[in-house]
Amino acid sequence: MKLRGYLTSILLLLLLSGGFAHSQTAGQNSIAIERAWSRATPAGAKNGAVYGTVINNGNLSDSLVGAATPVGDQVQFHSVAEENGVSRMREMPTVDFRPRAKVTFSPGGMHIMIVGLKEPLKEGQSFPMTMTFEKAGKIDVMIPVAKVGAMHGPAMDSMIHGVGEPMKK
Repeated sequence: MKLRGYLTSILLLLLLSGGFAHSQTAGQNSIAIERAWSRATPAGAKNGAVYGTVINNGNLSDSLVGAATPVGDQVQFHSVAEENGVSRMREMPTVDFRPRAKVTFSPGGMHIMIVGLKEPLKEGQSFPMTMTFEKAGKIDVMIPVAKVGAMHGPAMDSMIHGVGEPMKK
């Protein structure tokens, strides 16, 4: 148990020192979070969004049941659908992942909304987010911030790690 905590601390220090994780996994490597990112927000913005891809590599269904970040008051999951030519955003209580399936959160589509930003998200910075899955448990992710209006995340190293595993290139 102490070794796992030690490795987790080293991984967190590496991430905070400037490296961004390309993929983070948990639940015996059943859930992978790839290329998570956010957009910078203008001064006074109350909300921000997180994008990226979540892959269920396992043989069982799982659900994203919650998320939290210190940069906002709460985190919500939103779907976007067009109704009569108008895009409508709806909050989703959970996001379900079938076995061997992936879900992409993207600008203009399904996304993770940070509600009640405590300060603007600034290009070039990053912030932590903990995503909670029904079966895989909690996964901590560092979210790099791209420029305002970006359609893709900032360039990231191809570092990959799993829970309790060292960083790999």
